[in-house]
Amino acid sequence: MEHRLRIGTRGSKLALYQAHETARRIGLSLGLAPEDATEIIVIKTMGDRVQDRALSEIGGKGLFTREIEEALLTGAIDIAVHSMKDMPTIHPDGLTVDCLLERADPRDAFISRSARSLGDLPRGARVGTSSLRRAAQILARRPDLEIVPYRGNVDTRLRKLDEGVADATLLAVAGLSRLGLDHEITEAISSEIMLPAIAQGAIGVERRVGDERTHGILNDLHHAETGIRVAAERAFLAGLDGSCKTPIAGLAEFKADRLVFRGLILTVDGKEVLETSREGSASDAVAMGADAAAELKSRAGPHFFDFG
Repeated sequence: MEHRLRIGTRGSKLALYQAHETARRIGLSLGLAPEDATEIIVIKTMGDRVQDRALSEIGGKGLFTREIEEALLTGAIDIAVHSMKDMPTIHPDGLTVDCLLERADPRDAFISRSARSLGDLPRGARVGTSSLRRAAQILARRPDLEIVPYRGNVDTRLRKLDEGVADATLLAVAGLSRLGLDHEITEAISSEIMLPAIAQGAIGVERRVGDERTHGILNDLHHAETGIRVAAERAFLAGLDGSCKTPIAGLAEFKADRLVFRGLILTVDGKEVLETSREGSASDAVAMGADAAAELKSRAGPHFFDFG
C-alpha cells in the first residue's frame, strides 16, 4: 500500500472495538495484517469531554462525530468509524458514508440485579438512562417508574448499577455483545415492546467524497442489506428533523423479500405515542422512511417537537 489507511475513532472501549474490527476487515480484503493496512487514531469528541450533563442539554447528534469529521476533512485521517445511531442525518460537505458493516442485534438490553424484566420492576423503581427515547418508551408503559440521569461508558453504567444508583438500566445489545458482556444482559427487549434507536447496531465508515482509492477498499466491506435497512430508518429520522432532543425510534427489517418499517414518536413524558408502519421493496427504502415521517409529523402537530 502507498500508506496505511488512518482510521479516526473515539477512544471508548466500544469505539475502539469498532475501529479494530474495521481494520481487521480492511486487512483481510487487502491480504494484509491489520497493522500493515491501517493505523488507528483516537480523537476526543465533545460528547466524551462533557460527562456531567444529559446529551439533550449539550447538543444534537454531532456530539460524538464533529471533531472526527473535522479531522477527516483536513486530511488528518482517511476514514472515520462511527456508531450509526450517533450520526446526524446530514453529512458535512465533502464527506459520505457509503460503507456499513453487517448490522448486529438492534435491540435494547434490560439490565438489573433485582428484576427479570421491565415489567417485573416494582412501582417507584429507578431506571437509569440518558436516552430520551428509552425514557419516553419506559414511561409510556410504566409511568410509575422513576427515570434517573445516567451517563458514562458501559463499565461506568454497570458500576453505577452495582452501587445502587438505579435499580435497572438499558444499553444496546450490540454494544454489550461486542465487548463480550452478553452475560450482563438480564433480558433482550423485544422490538414490539421497545423500538430501538435509528440505526442501532450498525457501524458506518465515513470517507471523503472523491477519494476513489479509499472507496475501492471500502466497497468490499459494505453489507448491502444493512445499507437498505439503515437508509429507511435514517430517511424517517431526517423527515422528523430528529436529534438528541427528540424521542424517535424506528426499525426496518426484511421479512422474506419485503422490507417492513416501523416508526414511533413520543412526547418526552411518554404520555403521547404515535406510531406507523410501511411495507415495500428494497428499492422503496428511503421513500418508505420519508413517507412514514411525513405521516407522523402531520398527525403530531408542533407540540411534539417543542421541548424548549
